[in-house]
Amino acid sequence: MHEDLAGLGKRKIVHVDMDAFYASVEQRDDPALRGKPVVVAWKGKRSVVCAASYEARRYGVHSAMPAVTAERLCPHAIFVPPDFVRYKAASQAVRAIFERHTDAIEPLSLDEAYLDVTENKMGLPTATLVAKAIRQEIWETTNLTASAGVAPNKFLAKIASDWKKPNGLFVIQPHEVQEFLLTLPVGRIPGVGKVTEACMKEAGITTVGHIHAMDLPTLEAHFGRWGTRLYELARGIDHNPVIANRIRKQISAEDTFPEDIPLMECEPHIRRLADKVWIASHNNARKAKTVVLKLKTKEFDSLTRSLTQSTCVSSCDELTGIALRLRNRVDLAPQQFYRLVGVGLSNFQLDEASVDEETVLSELTEAIGAYSSLPIFDQSLQRS
Repeated sequence: MHEDLAGLGKRKIVHVDMDAFYASVEQRDDPALRGKPVVVAWKGKRSVVCAASYEARRYGVHSAMPAVTAERLCPHAIFVPPDFVRYKAASQAVRAIFERHTDAIEPLSLDEAYLDVTENKMGLPTATLVAKAIRQEIWETTNLTASAGVAPNKFLAKIASDWKKPNGLFVIQPHEVQEFLLTLPVGRIPGVGKVTEACMKEAGITTVGHIHAMDLPTLEAHFGRWGTRLYELARGIDHNPVIANRIRKQISAEDTFPEDIPLMECEPHIRRLADKVWIASHNNARKAKTVVLKLKTKEFDSLTRSLTQSTCVSSCDELTGIALRLRNRVDLAPQQFYRLVGVGLSNFQLDEASVDEETVLSELTEAIGAYSSLPIFDQSLQRS
């Protein structure tokens, strides 16, 4: 085996991704919506699509798109306001299924999670059988479909889960990794959007194989620190473990845009992300004093702006207002374009007189959010 692939096969990772989750819940609960183009979003100029059924996706509608754009692309779409109580209930039912098979569960949002099934509770001999069992149990329990990817690491499992969507299962065996990757379009790499893919194409990079053929200094010269990551991913290397019930110092969420946009067009995304973060944190035993705004330029340069108050953030409106004011502190040229925006809460304060450590850990586990990279089933309210 090539030295780059040494160690593959030691882990058995499953990535489970519910199919058009929010829209599928709506179609499940309302038979009149089945087979129809459903868009989960509030109507309005500032509203952003939370989810779209596969019938709506055929018209180019996707999550994080402005609702007005979705309405233009699919005039006959049925808009349904999100109901997170029902989505969370379905997510918890799926989480319970995961827990019957493994305790090593790393949630990304309500509809997506990594599972390490190197050893599983049911004693099934392969990760593929575990994934099949989980998908069948999800269908029997929730009447919802899930896609799954099985691979030796998280990076490959994430790609595999999307390979046969919807309602599909795809397995990448350790000995198949390099052959699978070499012909893979670069757009399949998590984090490579349409704009980055176009830039790579101009440089003659269209497949992972092209990246594999480049040495590390060249990749770092083109892509900075991200070049190191590309070098590893092109060789199927991802040492990141599945981290169960990770306690984060920051509750946050982010959007990577389908196309780069100027700073002033980030407002609806900031509002949506602030709403998402607030929902994820509002049952937290701790309250935050610091609001963080994260931006990434089209050149992949990251910058953050933050504000720490003497008192804790008390409402979603306050969080949104601070995040928008932080945007005004970005001093780059107006013509600068951005590929990503994120909103976060940090610097959590604990009222020791009213809650104990066990309560904090329990509520943090329930309310935790993560920068989506596009970091399921963590009881946060990541809209995907």
